[in-house]
Amino acid sequence: MRSTPCVTRGPAPVTLRPMTLPVARADLAAALALLGKRHLVLAIHDVSFPAGDGDIGRGSPYSAGGRALLEFVRGLGFTGVQLGPQGLTSRTNPSPYDGALFARDILAIALPPLATDPAYAGVLSPGDLAAALRDRPARPAAGVTERADHARAWTRQLTALAAAFDGFTRRRAAGDPAIRDLADAFADFSLRNAAWLEPAGLYEVLSTAHRTDRTCPEVPGLRVSFDGAHWSTWPEDQDLLLAPDPGRLAALRREYARELEFFGFCQLLVARQHAALRAELAARGDLPALRLFGDLQVGISVGDTWAMRGLFLRGYAMGAPPSRTNPAGQPWGYPVLGPDLYFEPDGSPGPALRLLAARTGAMLRDYDGLRIDHPHGLVCPWVYDTGDPDPLRAVQRGARLFDSPCLEDHPRLAAFAIARPDQLDPGQPRHADGWVRALDDAQVRRYSAQIDTVMAAAAAHGRSPDDVLCEVLSTQPYPLQRVLARYGLGRFRVTQKADLANPADVYRSENARPEDWVMLGNHDTPPIWQLAARWHGTPTAEAQAAYLAGRLGPRSDSEAFTTRLARDPVALVHAKFADLLVCPARQVMIFMSDLFGVSEVYNAPGTVGAGNWSLRLGAGCDAGYWDAAARGEALDLGWGLALALRSLGPDLAREHAGLIARLERDLGRPC
Repeated sequence: MRSTPCVTRGPAPVTLRPMTLPVARADLAAALALLGKRHLVLAIHDVSFPAGDGDIGRGSPYSAGGRALLEFVRGLGFTGVQLGPQGLTSRTNPSPYDGALFARDILAIALPPLATDPAYAGVLSPGDLAAALRDRPARPAAGVTERADHARAWTRQLTALAAAFDGFTRRRAAGDPAIRDLADAFADFSLRNAAWLEPAGLYEVLSTAHRTDRTCPEVPGLRVSFDGAHWSTWPEDQDLLLAPDPGRLAALRREYARELEFFGFCQLLVARQHAALRAELAARGDLPALRLFGDLQVGISVGDTWAMRGLFLRGYAMGAPPSRTNPAGQPWGYPVLGPDLYFEPDGSPGPALRLLAARTGAMLRDYDGLRIDHPHGLVCPWVYDTGDPDPLRAVQRGARLFDSPCLEDHPRLAAFAIARPDQLDPGQPRHADGWVRALDDAQVRRYSAQIDTVMAAAAAHGRSPDDVLCEVLSTQPYPLQRVLARYGLGRFRVTQKADLANPADVYRSENARPEDWVMLGNHDTPPIWQLAARWHGTPTAEAQAAYLAGRLGPRSDSEAFTTRLARDPVALVHAKFADLLVCPARQVMIFMSDLFGVSEVYNAPGTVGAGNWSLRLGAGCDAGYWDAAARGEALDLGWGLALALRSLGPDLAREHAGLIARLERDLGRPC
């Protein structure tokens, strides 16, 4: 499926010039430094990486296409890449935010190295590799987007991985010396990760054994399908790990020994490929390091819920309350860690916080920084009654777990309340930011228990608060505000959502603080190219132009500049990018669609469908980027940077005239 280029259809067309040389990395770095920016980060999920040799129809950062894109991004001058959650998904649910906490997604394993890289000793034969790659769907022309086929990718991937596992076990049993290093690494990996590896593997084999829907085939020669069947439908074993039966566990280990080992083997492969990628992206020669940011999701997978049922609050689930961006609310159905399990009687971390510490520590060993998905869920989660047969109605009638000392419809929550009745504003809705209006320091520390755990792990791994991204969007309840302030953590400012009629709106870039992260959009919003095309010829375009002209001025040609922005969607997109660069925030993030000129929506929140979590960049998008930018069909970083630098005043423009000229020469169009 082709992305729709945002081209000008007005009386002031873009003046395009032949492409010259790409913007030099040194010039981009110099411009970012002048603008006070610490991070320029590209956000992209695994599925969206482009194809390369050995592609199964679904993207991966570890594939040839994925590695090429990451090197391209480093060459552009980006300092980091924000990946989405990389936890194990299932055949039936591609959402990365429903993935496993510890087990990694085996769809990300690049198959060709298993056949060609000496580190894997050829465990996958050339014939089995060729079979996995045979009859791939036809792709569009280079430089356009396509859609991943999640179910098909699962079938191809599992067939190939089963063949690789068979090759590995046969050669290990035969004492093949070529396989010894891999076998030793597998034994060590299994021992170090036993705490989560066996429960995760047990869930997958039991989910297959007990399923009633047989639409998902098992792996060839192995009784496992990764079909995501919910444990509540099982006729037995629902409470296997809640109340362990040693005899039953021993019997399952014997019966499914091969399947459990296969599960662990796949986890070893994806862990090794991730480690190899991080080593590849480390600083070398004249290339700076490209940092990887992980995504600490608020959701807990079905498998993890089964394995850790004793840690969760009974009768309640987490969701999103009604808000500016989601007026109806969203019943996510995620379990909530039990507050009574945060601490032991002696004040030491209890099982709930130990789980979070283990999860965070594991991620910080794999990534250079973390995005905290929905930090509200760690500080003041919105919970609703799971006994209500209408989840949407239930979430609309929900409450915040620690903010509810005296609600008649949620009397159970009073036992967990931190805020007192006299600290509430009964004139506001209970989901409003000002529902809790005052807290003392001791109360803030209680609200901060989970964030304290995350930040302690970050400090232990040498990370600063700037390396922790907090996805706080339109709402920031007072307890969350106080907790983030303890560590100087910033929030997200998604500027496409800015209310231009409200000078105090949280999404306006000028209201950002230095610790914040600013962006045009994210995986849940329309791409900026789609919006610019939609705004063209409307009063919204005129309002955006006037606002941006004010943000990027004063200029001698202010009137002409405003007119061009109103009439030229491409210029408007670049002015929106420049607006990010001139604001106080030190961190700028660009979603992959906004960089590459994609107009299709990646995910539509609150909906379920094949269109979500499937958009990927086409093969050759990196090579085609410069031509696309020259045509006004992708984000020209040089143009945006030059616009931002000129806005800092004539003195700076004169002092750095050479730099600005190079940025505008290379691809930029003076504006």
